[in-house]
Amino acid sequence: MSIELTSIGYVRTDSAERPRHWSVSDVEGTLVIDEEYSEGLRDIEAGQRIVVIFTFHRSPGYSPQSLRQTSGHTGRETGVFSTCSPIRPNPIGMSVVEVLGIRDANIDVRGLDMLDGTPILDIKPHIEGPRG
Repeated sequence: MSIELTSIGYVRTDSAERPRHWSVSDVEGTLVIDEEYSEGLRDIEAGQRIVVIFTFHRSPGYSPQSLRQTSGHTGRETGVFSTCSPIRPNPIGMSVVEVLGIRDANIDVRGLDMLDGTPILDIKPHIEGPRG
């Protein structure tokens, strides 16, 4: 089965720093969303968290040897689906970022772990559910 996805925008950041994971990032930048999707940004507000789905567009290609990788968090070998590695069968990433503000079709955020120019596939609300 073949699936085709289209980006809705891209990431802009001047930061040379790229933390390994969004949960330890204070990097700020902007999600530049294509104007045709700007109405979809309605009701996103400063202070909330959003989930950004993106592509690892500059990651090395996947091979079956990549099914086991050394985790950047634990330092031990583990399965690719137990890591946040950008080397995966489908190079799709997910980060939770804090909204700092909205300007037209631009969302200023904090918590980036993406490169400048990273294509954005989707944005979703971050909803914390009950645990139990």
